[in-house]
Amino acid sequence: MNLNLTGKTAFVCGSTQGIGKATAIELALLGANITLLARNEEKLEAVLDELPRKKGQKHRYLLIDFSKTNQVKSKIERHLSKYPEVHILVNNTGGPAGGAVIDANTEQFIQAFNEHVISAQILTQAVAPYMIKAGFGRIVNVTSIGMKQPIVGLGVSNTIRGAMGNWAKSMANELGKFGITTNNVLPGYTTTSRLQKVNEMKSNATNKTIAEVEEELIKDIPIGRFTTPQETAAVIAFLCSPAAASVNGVSIPVDGGKTTSL
Repeated sequence: MNLNLTGKTAFVCGSTQGIGKATAIELALLGANITLLARNEEKLEAVLDELPRKKGQKHRYLLIDFSKTNQVKSKIERHLSKYPEVHILVNNTGGPAGGAVIDANTEQFIQAFNEHVISAQILTQAVAPYMIKAGFGRIVNVTSIGMKQPIVGLGVSNTIRGAMGNWAKSMANELGKFGITTNNVLPGYTTTSRLQKVNEMKSNATNKTIAEVEEELIKDIPIGRFTTPQETAAVIAFLCSPAAASVNGVSIPVDGGKTTSL
């Protein structure tokens, strides 16, 4: 199976922690040159130092804040004018704040839509010409199982994930003929700071301890535990590889079996 990414350049968003960081490391292990994208320069520099370089890669980072969409386009285009090569784009950013959908204000939806769908659109429009020229492209969106099965208490997130899914399927249909695939990876309960925040919110709302909240969540996971960022990153890495050339327009839960739909 061809998992070799030597000579390929991967842009990994939200890559200073959690699934994004694990994905950057995994792609580097397969030989890719990594460009980290995130908004905290100190953390970017720290992750940059951790990336494997055994295959002679050149890793970089781009300081970018996806909540400021007016800056995303100019920053990515400026970067590509200096380093005009990209084969892989991993769209990944922090999830919207929790809460019931009926209580959400319009600004929450607008902000989340901009950070996820609009930023992904801007980045894809910027990198697609380079992928088309190379005859190879992989776009992977890290979303949530809320795309398939809405999660109670994450109303805004569920809504935006659904929009992201339809955006990705449309992009898969349009770009497939150029050797570019577009897929979604849907994490379930994963040991990240995001899960910790959600569990704290549930703990405060129910007067239960964090341990009790976690125990209840794990009851609904067939493998009996939370997923690790590294396990999710492995699936993303496969989708980015030459071996996954015919996997296009799909949404793959990485949730230990929690999602009840097929």
